[in-house]
Amino acid sequence: MTAETVDLRSDTVTRPTPGMRRAMAAAEVGDDLFGEDPTVHALEERVAGLFGFPGALFVPSGVMANQIALRLLVAPGQEVVCDAEAHILAHEEGSPARYGGIQTRTVSGERGLIGVEALAGILRPGNAYTVGTRAVAVEQTHTRAGGTVYPLHTLRAVRRLTAESGISVHIDGARIWNAHAATGTPLAEYGAPVADTLAVCLSKGLGAPVGSVLLTSAELLPRARSLRHGLGGGMRQSGILAAAGLHALDHHLERFAEDHANAELLATGLRAAGFAVRPQETNIVLVETPGAEDVVARAAREGVLVTAPGPGVVRLVTHLDVGRQACRRAVEVLAAVMGEGRPRTRRPAATGQAQQREESEVAV
Repeated sequence: MTAETVDLRSDTVTRPTPGMRRAMAAAEVGDDLFGEDPTVHALEERVAGLFGFPGALFVPSGVMANQIALRLLVAPGQEVVCDAEAHILAHEEGSPARYGGIQTRTVSGERGLIGVEALAGILRPGNAYTVGTRAVAVEQTHTRAGGTVYPLHTLRAVRRLTAESGISVHIDGARIWNAHAATGTPLAEYGAPVADTLAVCLSKGLGAPVGSVLLTSAELLPRARSLRHGLGGGMRQSGILAAAGLHALDHHLERFAEDHANAELLATGLRAAGFAVRPQETNIVLVETPGAEDVVARAAREGVLVTAPGPGVVRLVTHLDVGRQACRRAVEVLAAVMGEGRPRTRRPAATGQAQQREESEVAV
C-alpha cells in the first residue's frame, strides 16, 4: 500500500498514533485473569463511569462483548428481538444460536432503527407453549444502515416499554461515540438509564488497535468474566492493550466531529457529481451505483479503498487516518470510476425491505 492510498474501507483500519504507542509501551501490567492488571482496571472503571454502569469488562472484540451480553440476558430457548439488519445477526457468525441457544426474531426498522410501535406488536411474554422475549437489542450507530443514530427519546421509550414487560435491553454501541459526537447527548444518558448491558468498541473511531468494553451490573459481572474465559477471551498482561484505550479516550474522543465533517464532504461531493448518496449522519457514507464490486476493484487500482456491502452499494467510512485532502481525492477517483460508461441518475434512497433485499454481507 502506497503513501497515497486513501483507505475508506472501515474505521477499523486505523493504526496506533505515536502517542498511543508510547502509552502502550509504558503501561503498568499484571495478570488480568488473576485480576491483577492495574491498567485494565483503570480502563474498566473509566468506561463504566462514563456510561453510569457499576460493572465493566475489557474483552478482545465487539463480537465477544455482544455475545457475552446476550447470554447474560437471555437463556437457551428464549429469544432476543432486533432489527433485521443488526450486526449481531449479519456479522457475528450465528453466535446467538451457536453458543447461547438463543432464538432471534427480527423487526424491519426504518434505516435500522426500531420504533416502539413495531416493538409493542412483536414482544411476547412466553408460556409453556410459546417462546418468550427476554431481551431487545439495538445498535448505536447502525452499521448496515449507514451510521444512523438512535434518538435518545426512542431509546427511553424502548426502555419504558420493555421494563413494563420485564424484558432487558442490550445496546450494541460499537460506534456510540459517533452518536455522542453527532448529537451532543451525554454518554451517561446513552448508558445505564436506557440499557441493562452495553458494548462499546475502542478499535473503531477511537483508533485503539484492539478491544471493546462490556458494561453491565455488578451482579452479572462475575458471570460475564466466566463467559469471557469460556469463549477464549481471557487475557494476561493485557494492560498494554488497555493503555491504548485510555489514551484514545484522553486524546481522540473530541475529534469525532472531524470524521463526520469529512464524511459530509464525501457525501456532498459525490451527490454534486450526480450520484445517489443515502442520508449521512455520522462517519459512514453509502453510495448507490451499479456494479459495486467492479467499482471497488477499479477504485483500488487508483489508490482508493472502499467496500461493497451489496451489488448496488459502495461504502466509505472516515476515520482519524484520513484527512480532508484525502477525502477530496477519493471524491475525484470515485466520481470518475462510477461515471465510466454509466448514466449518473438520482433515485430515492432504498429503505426498509428494499434495502434489505439489496444489501449483503460486508466486514465491518
